[in-house]
Parts: sequence; structure tokens; C-alpha cells
Amino acid sequence: MHNKIKIGIIGGAGYTGGELIRLLLIHPNADIQFIHSKSNAGNPIYHVHQDLIGSTELTFSADIHQNIDLLFLCLGHGESTKFLTQHQIKPSIRIIDLANDFRITNQSTQGERTFVYGLPELGKELIKNAKNIANPGCFATAIQLGLLPLAKSGQLNEVYTTGITGSTGAGQSLSATSHFSWRANNIQAYKTLTHQHIAEIHQSIRGLQGNEIPAVHFVPWRGDFTRGIFVSSTLSTTLSVEKLNELYKAYYANHPFTIVSEKPIALKQVVNTNKCVIHIEKENDKVVIHSAIDNLLKGASGQAVQNMNLMFGLEEINGLHLKASGF
Repeated sequence: MHNKIKIGIIGGAGYTGGELIRLLLIHPNADIQFIHSKSNAGNPIYHVHQDLIGSTELTFSADIHQNIDLLFLCLGHGESTKFLTQHQIKPSIRIIDLANDFRITNQSTQGERTFVYGLPELGKELIKNAKNIANPGCFATAIQLGLLPLAKSGQLNEVYTTGITGSTGAGQSLSATSHFSWRANNIQAYKTLTHQHIAEIHQSIRGLQGNEIPAVHFVPWRGDFTRGIFVSSTLSTTLSVEKLNELYKAYYANHPFTIVSEKPIALKQVVNTNKCVIHIEKENDKVVIHSAIDNLLKGASGQAVQNMNLMFGLEEINGLHLKASGF
């Protein structure tokens, strides 16, 4: 029987903070000590995350306590660095950062802390021994899980990838392209070939395949739905679909959340779960690798809990037995 992990959350009012709270409330080894939010201090959690009425009486805190084992940072990009500069967090407290501040190796230190890139399917043993984790980006997770087995076998070449994401990927603050009247019956490409997650994808590929890293040309789309990411990556290969399926199944054999499907996949298979489901199709020498995740779970808070489990020597799937909505 493990002792409960004492947990603090910084930035508990947003989408990733809310998802993290929902997961930790049902996690058998988690004990939430405080949920910090400057704008909501003193308010019940369920005033912001209204689905949690009846599930918790916790309130948002203005104070940051240090009698904890683990601190989750659910802040905007660039805000984690500021937070750690402004607050002296005890060295014994482990940190999982859900922003992009520490994902790239040459930016992965903050004072005495060094952050390990937290994609379990890439570096599980490193995560198990880490004190600080930089949780991967949502698109980066979906794209990498579609490419890692080929990179590991040295067979990855130039990639053209397209992915569509739900409105929650844009965060909770209202913007011109996130409110209902814009998103409904609408799709748009954005950050074409310049998305911020490309750097961490290249970093992972370099680690597996060496310095000969192929270009990853990425076109993201904004989708007319709230949750999920569906990615399709196209490249050339001489391997048959049968050999590719064997390669992928072997790579992911010890990774409980990444599943290779021999039938076409759909977004609903992964929404509200911590799964990534992959499907491979081939025509002539071109292969398309489809990968689907929930951007708020495997793409953010679910993966953060998965990393917590690994860091604290728990079963990787603890607290992540989640149910998809089939219809």
C-alpha cells in the first residue's frame, strides 16, 4: 500500500487544471492539498468546474503550501518560468509542468531544477527517475506516437502531417476563433508549417534516429468540436502494412495506452480516455499513419497523471481507467 501523494496545483481554473482535478479526485494514491487560483481564491472548485458539484468541497486557495510531494503547473506558456522565478519551491518537491517552458533540452533547466521530457512511450525509464517533468504538447504527442517506431528503426523520412484539434486546445480564454458562433460548421488551417510543437518532435526523432532528422511538415486545423486530436502523417516506405503493424505493435507492447488498430479509427474511440489509437494505411510506396488522442487527457492532464504514476513507482494505469463515449 503506497502512501498518498500530497499534491498542489497551480492554475486550477483552466481546462487542463480542471481535467487534472477530475482525475486526481478519483486517483487512489492522490491527496490534493491545495488548488491555487489568484482570480478564484475562496470560491468552491465546483463554481468554476460545475460538473464537480457533489464530488468535492475543496475551494481555490490564495496560498501556496510547501508540505507537498508534487506540484503540478497548469499555467499558460511562459508562465511556469515566471512562477518558479517568483516562488522558492523546496527542492524536495517534484514538479510536473504542463506548459511548453521546459520541453526543449537547451531550455530544460530552471535554477537547480532540470526537467525531463515526459513522453512515456519515448523515455519511460528516465521519467521513473526524474524529479521534474516537462509534459509534452498535445499535437506533439499525437504526431510523435505515430512516428516513433519508424524513427527507432531508422526508417523515418520526410513527413507531411495534418492534424485537427477541438476548441479546448485553444484554452479557456475566449478568442475570435474559439467561441461557438465561429467554430460551428467551420474549419480553418492555422500556424501552417510553423506550429510550436515541431521543435519537440524533431528533438525526439533526433534522439532515436541520430542527427539525420527528416523534416516534419505540419499543417494544424481548428475543428468544429470541443475535444480530441486526429492526425494523419504521410511518408514513403518499402515496408508492407503487415510489417509496419508488426513494428508498431512490438514498439508499443509495454505501453498500455498506445494501441495499434488494424481497422480504421475514429476520434470517439479516444475522447475521454488516456489512449492513443493508431491505424496504418498504405498505397504503393506511400504510408499514412493515423493517430488519435484526447488533447486534454493523453495530450495534457492524463499524460501528466501517467507521468506522476511512473515518478512515484505506481502502476502506470492507476487512476486512468477512463471510459470513452461510444455514441
